[in-house]
Amino acid sequence: MGKSQKKKSVRRHNPVRVPDSHLPRGLASAESTSSKTEAVLPIIQKMGSSDPLERKWACVAVSNLIQNDPSTRRLLQGKNVVGSLITRLSDGEEEVVVEAAGALRNLCIDGGFEICAEMYNKNILAPLRTFLPKISAILEQFLASPKDAPENANILVFQLSESLITILWCLSETSNKALNSINEITLIPFLMSFLAARDKLALAPVIAAAQCLYVLTDENYPAIKEVNSNADYLSTLLSIIQAESEKGTEANDRRKLQLKVLAAGVLKKVSPFPTVSAVSSSNLDRDVILPVLQPIVTTNVSLSTMVESIPDLVVNLESEPKILSQGKHGPKSDHKSEAELELDRLENHLRTIQLALEILTDASATLPEPVDAEGETGDDGEWEEMDGEEEGKEVEADADGMNIDEVPSPSSQTLSSLPTFVPPLLSLIQPTALSFPPLASPSIHPPTTSALSSIHLAALECLNNIFLSLAVASTSPDGNAGASVWKTLWEALELVGTETSGLGQERRAEFWSIAAGVLWGVASVWKGVIAPTNTHVHLLVQLCNSTPDERLRVRCVGTLECLAQHPTSIEMNKVITQYLLSILNGSTLLGTEPFIQATSALVDIFSDENMPYDINFRSGGYLNQLIDGVDRLKAANRTIDRKKEGGKELRRRGEETKANLVAFVQYRRSLRF
Repeated sequence: MGKSQKKKSVRRHNPVRVPDSHLPRGLASAESTSSKTEAVLPIIQKMGSSDPLERKWACVAVSNLIQNDPSTRRLLQGKNVVGSLITRLSDGEEEVVVEAAGALRNLCIDGGFEICAEMYNKNILAPLRTFLPKISAILEQFLASPKDAPENANILVFQLSESLITILWCLSETSNKALNSINEITLIPFLMSFLAARDKLALAPVIAAAQCLYVLTDENYPAIKEVNSNADYLSTLLSIIQAESEKGTEANDRRKLQLKVLAAGVLKKVSPFPTVSAVSSSNLDRDVILPVLQPIVTTNVSLSTMVESIPDLVVNLESEPKILSQGKHGPKSDHKSEAELELDRLENHLRTIQLALEILTDASATLPEPVDAEGETGDDGEWEEMDGEEEGKEVEADADGMNIDEVPSPSSQTLSSLPTFVPPLLSLIQPTALSFPPLASPSIHPPTTSALSSIHLAALECLNNIFLSLAVASTSPDGNAGASVWKTLWEALELVGTETSGLGQERRAEFWSIAAGVLWGVASVWKGVIAPTNTHVHLLVQLCNSTPDERLRVRCVGTLECLAQHPTSIEMNKVITQYLLSILNGSTLLGTEPFIQATSALVDIFSDENMPYDINFRSGGYLNQLIDGVDRLKAANRTIDRKKEGGKELRRRGEETKANLVAFVQYRRSLRF
């Protein structure tokens, strides 16, 4: 029952705003599924034209063609549009450079990891580096005396800088290699200059800078050190959070709220702070982070109501002709219709909710590194067998390789705040009609679907951590509350459905994976209170058998373990424990970690021989099956590769489970039933 915690060795995957996973792979399939195939070749040809207006037109056309159209994006990608646009970043005409950067920005946002990786491999950082000192110098001039700044200051400071920063933000999520290259650029002062001057600049580049900083400080030590050791930077971030909101347009107010949330997220990521600091680390969550997040997450927001206008807006959008607004030097890509603007506003609102949930997850997910047998973290030394004294200890181990006893209990201040989030989080996991793509076709508006599914997943991550916190604190909430939470979770899963293996249905599968962890947490908090039903048990067994993900299998086994301990559900206890025994005796093959979890579960379920369901243990001959399982567990432990990530911890848990099983067998034998 592990907390949602990102691994430091792997960067976060840049989410695909307009996914193409529902499409068959290959250039031929892109040509057959795109309705704009004939427009692609002229664009690529004009990208290299000697006429700057044609080059600019081609860059603008890329931005327009790829809008919510993954087939055309993939088709352009197959024609090396990325390489052509990177070349245009060195164009002699400034407006061509601006539009090329804008097109690359849009490709990054819509396409996610794959297209960002292509940009990095084609050395996009080389031209991007040259822009930073130029933009910084013009920004300094603009802030000192706007009237004396160069004529192109607005374009460079606002439009080009926003595209440049967004590209760097997306690239930093692509891989550790890309992140290390970006660290060498010394980007933090550049980003902070926009945040410090936020009152004199347009919101777009300021928010882009905050978003980039939020990503760069995600378990990235060089960036964290640079921010949290600079008192001016910390003071700027704190002043953004504490600024009084001036009443403006609804869209502008939401963007300012998004900026506050990002600043709060950065402060959370770079904490703890030096002793002498503008921000106190001791009460950061209570005094700074939660006051920003709580109004966003706990407001009576109905996602279904928020997005009910989307279908009509999409119809209006499709009926409008594409218009390129004309500047004095030709077409521009910044024209948006009312329908497009409203769709953008709704997406920004959804993304702010998602962001708040991400930060809330971080605020409730501070776990130590796994501890090996010697009590050290990350040691690569050889495994040493535990001595008899250590083998005799009973240790309750969670599913993701973390012992419950090792999880630090959250502060009483944080814990007292967390349960208040549960009802709104349960509301935020309920799917809408647009939360996932239809099974046989793409979403009518992929950005909205991407944002909604991200909110559901982030809310589930929060719930996962909240219920683990409650389990660690050994609290005993009201049983009726547990039944209500359990029912609401299953209602959401019913709406998601079990068709998760088709093209484009990755988010449905991810929903089930995270939800299984939440189910385990809830079942653990209300162990013995929540009664298992045949439907729920059958679905958990089916999921456990069908998924290739061992960690998901562990969550399913852990949930079944808790359900089996409902005192009066004797028949369902029999169904669950016979399934667990099938894992132990090898007739159900799920992998080493689920095998260890199932063995541990059987010991835990029947640790009290006075429970009504213990009749199943005695009448079913479970003791002999557990005796036979000792050698299988020893053999399974020997197969664990300690050199692999998590191998040492899994081996330790396996040895502890073996010791517990041996002691349990001896105890049950001594009862002489």
